[in-house]
Amino acid sequence: QLLEAKASLSLAQAQHALQLQQAKAQINNMVPKKQFEQLQNTLREEQCKTQQLQESLQLQAEQTCRQLVRTQEEHEQLLQAAVEQAEGLEQSLRSAEAVLAERAAQLRDAQAQLSRNKLLIEELRGENRRFAMALQAAELKQKSMEEKSQLLEEQASALKQLIGKITPASLS
Repeated sequence: QLLEAKASLSLAQAQHALQLQQAKAQINNMVPKKQFEQLQNTLREEQCKTQQLQESLQLQAEQTCRQLVRTQEEHEQLLQAAVEQAEGLEQSLRSAEAVLAERAAQLRDAQAQLSRNKLLIEELRGENRRFAMALQAAELKQKSMEEKSQLLEEQASALKQLIGKITPASLS
């Protein structure tokens, strides 16, 4: 029984020492009341600051979101304007291409007409050369005829003179 009592006592002492050590640790871990109140005040202040920061961040986030929406709307408007401008430019380009195609066709027609005119001019030059040669031949022929006519007139005049001399002599 004594051994059992000693064992129980030793066990009880060990448990008591352990509890004492735990109590000391708890006491060491305990914060004095004044320091605890300061920590609570600091905690409340930090919580207030955190709340204010959260509200400020929320406000900034909302403002940023609204600004982003406005910016996106502006970008969409700019994009729409750019698309409309591009469509207008494309239409202008198509119109200009149509005008250019029409003018190119007119130029081709004019060039074809010019080629026909050149051929006609060449033909007319050839005819002019033939007419000039024919005119020259006619002038030569006329000159020859005038010379013959002159010669015939001289001969007729000589015949008249001869007849004039013969007629009075044959009458007498």
